[in-house]
Amino acid sequence: MHFSKEKTLVIIKPDGIQRSMIGEVVKRLERVGLKLVAIDMNVPTEEKIRAHYLVDPEWCVKAGQKSMEAYQKKGIECPFDDPAKAGEKVLNNLVKYMTSGPVVSMVWQGAHAVSIVRKIVGSTEPLSSDVGTIRGDFVLDSYQMSDLNGRSVRNLIHASGSVEDAKKEIPHWFASEKVINYRLIQEQILYDVNIDGDLE
Repeated sequence: MHFSKEKTLVIIKPDGIQRSMIGEVVKRLERVGLKLVAIDMNVPTEEKIRAHYLVDPEWCVKAGQKSMEAYQKKGIECPFDDPAKAGEKVLNNLVKYMTSGPVVSMVWQGAHAVSIVRKIVGSTEPLSSDVGTIRGDFVLDSYQMSDLNGRSVRNLIHASGSVEDAKKEIPHWFASEKVINYRLIQEQILYDVNIDGDLE
């Protein structure tokens, strides 16, 4: 598969919808050269969200480990001592958060789509996200504050963590016929081997 065909899943979460961030997210992803190939707005069920995160059976342990490491890096005592338990708490909070209102799910296509989107979106924890990223520019939440409040960190967007994750997540949200195969004029500039024919 050519790099230009790589796809990733992006979901604007309920807080992103309430913050009127749909246009900002779409603008930033289009501006870099990615192509929107599927979009839908819906209110997900608890089952949909659990199945989404558990497409990777190790997700709870990985999420818990990531959460515990974030505390350690900041020199803050973690409220958990077991990654699986920490991950289950994260998942339960995510289910409550992601089913609280409508979300916009999208599939974006383009060279290195997964890593490009992750770079534009920023770190999972907004506090750790760089200025210039969506989370760094528009959110001030942290793991510490969300844990203190007993809720999921509010970070506006979900973006596939790897190409393998994207390949599992996309069919969970979109039937294959809903992902449109079409060409944009700008793809000639981005991907064609030779740029020619620009002058009349």
